Amino acid sequence: MNIAEVGKPARTLAYFGWLTGALFFFYAWVVRVAPSVMIEELMRDFAVGAAAIGNLSAFYFYGYAGMQVPIGMMMDRFGPRRLMTTAAGVCALGCVLFAMSTAFWGVAAGRFLIGASAAFSLVGAMAVAGQWFPARRFALLSGLAMMAGMAGGVFGQAPLRLIVERYDWRTAMMIIATGGLVIAAAAWTSVRDRHRGSGGVGQVFGGLGRVLRNPQTWLIALAGLGTTGPLLGFAGLWGVPYLEATHGVDRAAAAAVTSTLFIGWGVGAPLFGWFSDRIGRRRLPFIIGVVLCAAAMASLVFVPGLPLWAISVLCFLCGFGGSSQIVGFAAVREHNAASLSGTAIGFVNGMVTGAGALYQPLLGWLLDLAWGGRMVAGARIYDPSAYRFAFSVIVAGAVIGLCCTLAMRETYCRQTTA
Repeated sequence: MNIAEVGKPARTLAYFGWLTGALFFFYAWVVRVAPSVMIEELMRDFAVGAAAIGNLSAFYFYGYAGMQVPIGMMMDRFGPRRLMTTAAGVCALGCVLFAMSTAFWGVAAGRFLIGASAAFSLVGAMAVAGQWFPARRFALLSGLAMMAGMAGGVFGQAPLRLIVERYDWRTAMMIIATGGLVIAAAAWTSVRDRHRGSGGVGQVFGGLGRVLRNPQTWLIALAGLGTTGPLLGFAGLWGVPYLEATHGVDRAAAAAVTSTLFIGWGVGAPLFGWFSDRIGRRRLPFIIGVVLCAAAMASLVFVPGLPLWAISVLCFLCGFGGSSQIVGFAAVREHNAASLSGTAIGFVNGMVTGAGALYQPLLGWLLDLAWGGRMVAGARIYDPSAYRFAFSVIVAGAVIGLCCTLAMRETYCRQTTA
C-alpha cells in the first residue's frame, strides 16, 4: 500500500510528516556549520588554535556519524515518530549546553550532543518517505529533503554571522535552541508510524550483518564520503578563513561565497533524484556528479589567482556535483532488503557524515603543521599555501569516491535483494 491508497487526511499528514523531517534536516545543517562563522570568537574565548577548533567542530560528526547505524536499526524496529520528537528536543538542549559552557570540554560535549540528536533528521525524513510514498518518488523526496538541509547550510553561514555580530555567539546559539523545541512539537503532531519491525536484539543485529556483508553497501558509502569532503571540510568550516586569507574579504562576504556550494548542493539534489528516477538508473547520475565535484574542487585548490566570481561558480558546481550522492541512498536501499532499508541508509549516512569527523580535524592538523607562526588578536593566521596543502586531501577523497562509483552495480531503480 502506498500514499495513493490511503485516505486524504492520512495523505495530508504524510506530507506534513515528511516536511517536518526535511525541516529537521534544515535545522541540523544550521547547527552543523555554525562554528564556521564563530572561529575567531571561539579561538579567542578558549585560547586555542585551528586543530582544536577542527576537533570541536568534528564533535558534531562524532555524534552524528556514530549514531547513524543505531538510528537506522531503530527506525526499522520502532518507526520515526517518537525517535524524531525526542531527538529534536535533545538537540535543543545540546545548543543550550554549547551556549552556556565556559570550559572547552563543555562546548565539546554540547557539540557532541547536538550531532548525536541531529543524526535523526535525514534518516527520519527518508523513513517517512519510505513508509508512506511509492518507491518511484523516493530519490526525489530524498533530494528535496537534502535541498532543505542545504538551505540550512546557507542560513548557517552569512545570515547566522550577522546574528553573531549583532549579539554574540552564545546568544546566537540560544536563539537556535528554540528551533529544536518547535521541531520536536511538529514531529509529535505530524509524524506517524506506518509500520514497525519486530524481533529482538539478535534479529536486529543479524540484519546489520547482512547489510555490512554486501560489497555494494561499502562502495556506495565510500563514494558518498568522497563527495561530502568539499561540503563539510571546505564550505562547512575552513573555506571562510581561507577566502579571508587569500582575498582579504570580511567574514560575512567570505561566508556568502562559500554558501554557493550549499546552494549548488541544494539545487542539484532534487534534480539528480528526479533525473535518476526518470531514466531508471542510479549509477550513471552518480558518476556524472562525482566527476563534476572532483574537477571543481581540484580547480578551487590548484588553479591560482581565481577571482571571487570564479570561486563562487566553482563552489556552486562542486556542490551541484556532490549532491549526486542522494542517488546513493536510493541505490543502497535497492541493493539491500526492503526491511533493512533504514539500517542500510543509516550506515551510508554515517560514512557520508563521517567526512566531517575525518576532514575537519585533519585539515586543522595540516594547517597547524604548515603554520608560519603569525597571530592576530590572539588567533592564528594561516598562509594561502597552508590552505592549499590541507585542501589537497579533499581532492584525493573525491577521486577515491569516483573510483567507487565506477565499481558500483546498477539496480535499474528496482529492489535487487529480497
